[in-house]
Amino acid sequence: MAKSRSSFICQACGAVTSRWQGRCDACGDWNTIVEELTDSGVGAGPKSAKAGGKAANLVPLSGETESAARVVSGIAELDRVTGGGFVMGSALLFAGDPGIGKSTLLLQAAAALANRGKRVVYVSGEEAVAQVRLRAQRLGLSEAEVLLAAETNVEIILATLENGAPPDLVIIDSIQTLWTDRVDSAPGTVTQVRTSAQALTRFAKKSGAAVVLVGHVTKDGQIAGPRVVEHMVDAVLYFEGDSSHTFRILRGVKNRYGATDEIGVFEMTALGLAQVANPSALFLDQRDEGAAGSAVFAGMEGTRPLLIEIQALVAPSPLGTPRRAVVGWDSSRLSMVLAVLETRCGVRIGANDIYLNVAGGLKINEPAADLAVAAALISSLTGSPLPSESVYFGEISLAGGIRPVVHGSLRLREAHKLGFKSVSTGRLSAADRNSGLEVSEFTNLADLVGRIAAKGQKPAAKVDEWA
Repeated sequence: MAKSRSSFICQACGAVTSRWQGRCDACGDWNTIVEELTDSGVGAGPKSAKAGGKAANLVPLSGETESAARVVSGIAELDRVTGGGFVMGSALLFAGDPGIGKSTLLLQAAAALANRGKRVVYVSGEEAVAQVRLRAQRLGLSEAEVLLAAETNVEIILATLENGAPPDLVIIDSIQTLWTDRVDSAPGTVTQVRTSAQALTRFAKKSGAAVVLVGHVTKDGQIAGPRVVEHMVDAVLYFEGDSSHTFRILRGVKNRYGATDEIGVFEMTALGLAQVANPSALFLDQRDEGAAGSAVFAGMEGTRPLLIEIQALVAPSPLGTPRRAVVGWDSSRLSMVLAVLETRCGVRIGANDIYLNVAGGLKINEPAADLAVAAALISSLTGSPLPSESVYFGEISLAGGIRPVVHGSLRLREAHKLGFKSVSTGRLSAADRNSGLEVSEFTNLADLVGRIAAKGQKPAAKVDEWA
């Protein structure tokens, strides 16, 4: 009898080594390497499967194209992120923190599609059928014609899906609970997740059904399992949110059939997730208009303009090393803005404790928020509240200049729609200056600092003496 060969695979990144070791050389994680059989693991060759020697059909690139058929869920925020609905024959990875509302949103989408006459199959590997029905009753979706199954074996799931009429949408909750007979390892390991996702993706391409795979997220915010799963699927969506807020953000980070920077905004209610038609008004609903350190940033998320409150608090530090606490923004970007204020504008702010928060639990990755952050910091340092009807956006360079940003007209239109009267930014085009707002263009950050400091409790002439 031939001896079974084995290899050692990292359960965090999928790297393969010839022997066991405590630390993975690829990702640096400890105690993540597990021994698995080579014939059924990542290193398995094609000897167990026969292709039959049939040649593939080659077609010219210049042929006619067909638009991808989509299944529209009717949930506008979800359809926005997916690019107009689920594409038939595509595989989608839906990830988020535990308890964030992934299963709730997908169950609502399944019920909406079933009510439109689509055949929807919901396969749960974490809950029994009775538990899924109980959640559907709580959400008022118990009358929807959604087909349920509680199964974790991939071969049984595929046999069930191939029996009868082909489904329009298949939801697998979750990919980490599945296992296949072709792999000799525990469910949730790199090999099981990779093989299960590959089999379901192949079914989606062959049958024309849209398959949604629910994925867990690690403590670092990354999708658990091998990164190869994200490369196999056609779209990757992240469901973000904070347990202390009711807002939920659905963000697309990969989409072969649509934009990759769109977001959908939801609010968690007693009856499930409700769409937010006007996120800007919701984020600014409880804004502290008369408080120093509060600035309104006119940002962009995909093609959607958003007005977001940025809060800053500058306090004297009793410690030798001042604290820097940042929520919702890049901490290294804050360090750069503080360095520019110190070096280029003469503002002694680095010896203070700095607290920065993006209200509403939203995360901002845009460099255009630099100007709003700087305005909030100077406002808090001087004790001077910023005008409540003004918005800020612009990128700050290391030389202290303010650079213009893209989509200026959309940002100004959103601010004008919500009743704002003025804007402070970099250089604008002639068409954007006629937006109905009072425009203050700055080419240097020191000019904006001087204007804010002149209204504060401390005179602008002593700006370099602030502690």
